[in-house]
Amino acid sequence: MEVKRCPWCGDDPLYVAYHDTEWGVPVRDDATLFEFLLLETFQAGLSWITILRKREHFRKAFDAFDYRKIARYDDTKIAALLENPGIIRNRLKIHSAVSNARAFLDIQREFGNFSTYIWNFVKGSPIQNSWDTMAEVPANTKLSDTISKDLKKRGFKFVGSTVIYAHMQATGMVNDHLTDCFRHSEVKNIDRI
Repeated sequence: MEVKRCPWCGDDPLYVAYHDTEWGVPVRDDATLFEFLLLETFQAGLSWITILRKREHFRKAFDAFDYRKIARYDDTKIAALLENPGIIRNRLKIHSAVSNARAFLDIQREFGNFSTYIWNFVKGSPIQNSWDTMAEVPANTKLSDTISKDLKKRGFKFVGSTVIYAHMQATGMVNDHLTDCFRHSEVKNIDRI
């Protein structure tokens, strides 16, 4: 019997693996939350598969997504990133990665960690949606509007509501697997707080 998946991942092996093992799984460690945030800010205006294909290049270019190191990047490092053909060489997005790392550290100082800050928006537990079709899945919500506005107030860039909703989906703050997808029930049962 054929496994039923969300149609957005198609049959690209990289996309299928991401869908089957990562997307929608609740993430609570700051390192992974920052990785997704960085990747999603670079994804703005591009397809997610483009970012997935460059993920390992991003990992190498951005010191394994170590936000402490990224927060200290200087003009020399930024210039090197702008010459790196393995990543998205958008000057504004590269600069935002540095300023976002600094803002990320500020949130850690205020809340103890970023996970506590971001998960407070959903009271610590994933929102369990029950979408039957892709047409029902929103690109953003009032909650992603609220989070986006708060992050921007704290100095984050490239964190519009659609980027933030994608972050919520990727990190399991919302379960947006379709109800007939085999991962819907699996993800639903992963994180019970």
